[in-house]
Amino acid sequence: MDRHIKNDLLKIVDGFSNKKIAVIGDVILDKYIIGKVRRISPEAPVPVVEVGSEKISFGGSSNVISNISDLGAKSVILSIVGNDEAASQITSMMKEKNSVDTSYIIWDNNQKTIEKTRIIAEHQQVVRIDKEIKYSYSSLIKNKMKENIKKVLKNGVDAFILSDYGKGVLSKEIIEFSIEECLKNKTPIFVDPKIEHFIAYKKVTSMTPNIMEAFAGMRKIENREQKEIEKLGVEIVKKLNLKSLIITQSENGMTLFDYFSKKMKITHIPTEAREVFDVTGAGDTVISVLALSYSSSFDIFYSAIISNYAAGIVVAKMGTATATAEELKRAIKQ
Repeated sequence: MDRHIKNDLLKIVDGFSNKKIAVIGDVILDKYIIGKVRRISPEAPVPVVEVGSEKISFGGSSNVISNISDLGAKSVILSIVGNDEAASQITSMMKEKNSVDTSYIIWDNNQKTIEKTRIIAEHQQVVRIDKEIKYSYSSLIKNKMKENIKKVLKNGVDAFILSDYGKGVLSKEIIEFSIEECLKNKTPIFVDPKIEHFIAYKKVTSMTPNIMEAFAGMRKIENREQKEIEKLGVEIVKKLNLKSLIITQSENGMTLFDYFSKKMKITHIPTEAREVFDVTGAGDTVISVLALSYSSSFDIFYSAIISNYAAGIVVAKMGTATATAEELKRAIKQ
């Protein structure tokens, strides 16, 4: 890559520390129970895991917040949690980041915070246990969420991320309201989509589906040939009236569809990952870095390149991981 382009990319990353990003979506508490298997249970043909350690971490939309924080930027989270221990744990973890505004989280006595517990033995997931009830809005909570969206935008943020995990916080109505308010405020809006809401994300700055989400969202059979991905991307951009689209392709990098000038520019960006250990949470990293990079540069091409570097960093780590600004700068310099 040209030295001048690398210098431009490094300047964009340096600009992250001056940015504040809003994230709306489903907060999830991830729990890990880690141990060893030495025997099979006498009660049933299942392994007995002897627990060595336990840990909790950010899941769902809170992992987007974790990414933004670790990149040196400020953030504000809009979500709904139950009035329970899981919510206390995850909000405490956010507050420890110091750069996260949690005041727009709605605590709802009628809901339970989603928890996902993974039992790991010898680096293999043995089983996952989900405590999950899909969220449904009361009119009171829905109005409160709309008020919060307006307040956050009025107070000023550099970009707004819809992190849709399909657990109920981002209903179709809230998605459309968020986009409408962002357009009124001229705030760039970025979407990590869910298939069931795919057609609702109209007029956004950029959307980052993976291949499966892109084809399923358009009710098409998946085809991983590059020409078919490009054909699909053009169709998505035009159908949803997007300014840009990035289809992430795992070990094959990503494809950018730039329609800012109303003239389609398609660029395939090969992966920067040297090794792939775990793709968990890579989508959260891509959307976080894309929003930060764009708000620092207003250049979607450079923003996609930086997001691709960040994805290459996190997939080389085990578990749900983040990239720091320093790691990102090292990767760009190489």
